Amino acid sequence: MQVPLRPAWLALAEHARSIKHRHLRDLFSADPARFYRYSIQADNLLLDYSKQRLDQHTMGLLRQLAEQAGLRTWIERMRAGEPINHTEGRPVRHADLRAGDTAPSEVKAVLARLAGFCEQIHGGQWRGFSGERITDVVNIGIGGSDLGPRMAVHALAAFQQPDINVHFVSNLDSADLASTLTRLNPRSTLFIVASKTFTTLETMANAGTARNWIVAAAGNEAAIARHFVAASTNLAATAEFGIAPENVFEFWDWVGGRFSLWSAIGLPIALAVGFRHFEQLLAGAHAMDEHFFKAAPDSNLPLTLALVALWNTNFLDAHSQGVFPYSHSLALLPSHLQQLEMESNGKRANRDGLAVDYPTNPILWGAAGTNGQHSFFQLLHQGSELVACDFIALGKSDFPLPGHHSGLLANCLAQSSALAFGQTVDEARVAGIPEHLLPFRRFPGNQPSSTLVLPELTPFTLGQLIALYEHKVFCLGVLWNLNSFDQWGVELGKQLAGKLAPCIRDEAPTDGLDPSTRGLINHLRRFRSTPHD
Repeated sequence: MQVPLRPAWLALAEHARSIKHRHLRDLFSADPARFYRYSIQADNLLLDYSKQRLDQHTMGLLRQLAEQAGLRTWIERMRAGEPINHTEGRPVRHADLRAGDTAPSEVKAVLARLAGFCEQIHGGQWRGFSGERITDVVNIGIGGSDLGPRMAVHALAAFQQPDINVHFVSNLDSADLASTLTRLNPRSTLFIVASKTFTTLETMANAGTARNWIVAAAGNEAAIARHFVAASTNLAATAEFGIAPENVFEFWDWVGGRFSLWSAIGLPIALAVGFRHFEQLLAGAHAMDEHFFKAAPDSNLPLTLALVALWNTNFLDAHSQGVFPYSHSLALLPSHLQQLEMESNGKRANRDGLAVDYPTNPILWGAAGTNGQHSFFQLLHQGSELVACDFIALGKSDFPLPGHHSGLLANCLAQSSALAFGQTVDEARVAGIPEHLLPFRRFPGNQPSSTLVLPELTPFTLGQLIALYEHKVFCLGVLWNLNSFDQWGVELGKQLAGKLAPCIRDEAPTDGLDPSTRGLINHLRRFRSTPHD
């Protein structure tokens, strides 16, 4: 069944015709208690969605849609370990990775090994080939093996262990790895190779170069065992690389890449902030899991975020979603959410393989405040596109300096208010704006936004925040009738790149390629610096 055929979807389409042109000014005027009616809390997180262009009837219909889509059944199917990733025949069990005392035994075993390894590194028992302590860790991965851990390490800088610096390399462009290695000492550097299959092109190219760097410094390949560990399932390939089996940390095919930072892929997080804080990250995510699984629809944070997103995308025609954390520590969160949301629900075939005839995931983008205000906020305030926004604020700063945090919060609240209510020509005139400038000082407002407030940024609240968006993605997949857990579009690009690389090296003919690609390859061959580059 196509999603729009559900009764609640059709009712929402009819309802949208009467409300989509109402201004937020009018909605607030009609309901002075609107903030309290459209804000909910889970533990210590507050979600204010009162600046969304909706009313009680909208939310009632949206919750009916979730019921008609069988959301509760899909949650139970996921928790029961059914293969709801049906195109790959896999269950979706990332919540098991942070389930604490109720986690599966294999998860507990890997966590225990991660804890022991972190203790060796931080305690100085694990040393490099010349006997020096490990001072720098380089995570080599890409996609989910990079974005999530990189974001979390940056977000938790206030909890950084003083004895370890953690770096991330993901890009196949040699500038990424080369610029990192120039700052490091091979005698005190440890590499984590994060690849489930241990075959990912970008990761293995970077790992191979790093391996050569260590061997050149040590003078023998035995040093590999002291400077490389892996998060992988391919023990044969890791052993061939030179990594001992006891230094390979397992995760499973039911862990999707963009949901994997809770697994062995999170090793760089544990090394950066200490395993105790990594456990708190898991505990925060588990707390959000329990809230999502048990909370009623009208007080459920992930479901509410998903319903609002669907309303904006499918009924208000907002095909762009901005995420603006007013926290420098969360500056990488939009990048992580881009993969989480767009790789999960950027689909045009529904679960039955039928082409959808409705918009699915909006384009997600963003930056940390206040930087974005001096970049692209002009378009939000006076541009022609409807853009839905999430603002994220911290009650307390993780790096408190006098005179900073109150100004940061003031800017966050000012932007969401200005986007919602704008400024009329009459208000500009009262403010003393000259008549000839009035058209340029009018701000239409009515841009929908939600504001999420964390009391502070800790490993626990970061875990809550990430899991909140994970469950939002799951809900939207159910509502749009999509499989949120495969990514065949990514696989297609990998396959094509594997065929084109030999052509660029002049090791394979270009016959059969499209004329544009063939012409570009012929042009690029002129710049090859080495025969095998």
